[in-house]
Amino acid sequence: MTAEPLVTTTLPPDLDRDRLPRHVAVIMDGNGRWAQRRGLPRIMGHRQGVDTLKKLLRTCNDWGIGALTAYAFSTENWGRPHAEVDFLMTLFERVLRQELAEMNAEGVRIQFVGNLQSLPASLQAEIARAVQLTHENPGICFTIATNYGGRQEIVQACQAIAAEVQLGKLAPEDIDEHLFSRHLYTADLADPDLLIRTSGEMRISNFLLWQLAYAELYVTDTLWPDFHLDEFHQALSDYQQRHRRFGKV
Repeated sequence: MTAEPLVTTTLPPDLDRDRLPRHVAVIMDGNGRWAQRRGLPRIMGHRQGVDTLKKLLRTCNDWGIGALTAYAFSTENWGRPHAEVDFLMTLFERVLRQELAEMNAEGVRIQFVGNLQSLPASLQAEIARAVQLTHENPGICFTIATNYGGRQEIVQACQAIAAEVQLGKLAPEDIDEHLFSRHLYTADLADPDLLIRTSGEMRISNFLLWQLAYAELYVTDTLWPDFHLDEFHQALSDYQQRHRRFGKV
């Protein structure tokens, strides 16, 4: 049976609109393996993975999910072969340039998190243009974690807070969870309610370490390019069957 493509404008009737996650985060794992199993270069898996992400973004927007955050490139990914890294940087830039007008027309608000200063200058320029053009859009907030590492983010937040204490702008007793969160890349974004990880790996891989404290986890053996509508539907259905207690009874 062929999986249904990810794209529909109507929320399935078995899902409760009032109990949808406000914010979905995804670890898009398995692009390289998807390509290798088909005798293709790894880069073909990344191309297919971009198509899956585009369809997921549109589905989330259509169904009323307010935020989608995708783990696109980690700080550890620089250790991959140079040719693959160069391709990914070029792919990010090309996709932004080609898809920006359509995403803007659909009301998508785009933002990036991570150490963007280490990215190629031309990609930084495309990122700045996309963020500026869409920053007032009323639709889904689409966050792309690029050159992102959760530990790095926490260390940088600690450094920024320590500098404010040193300058006398803060007292140590002023530091609480709310203040700490305001020093993270995601300061203006609610924490994810649901984390989806494809390819069956049972770890969060240095992704949103602070923000995922009480997220519900959904792990599937499906490789990211094959993550279609039926599986996303299942992830949401599974989420709505859980009782989120946040440490309480």
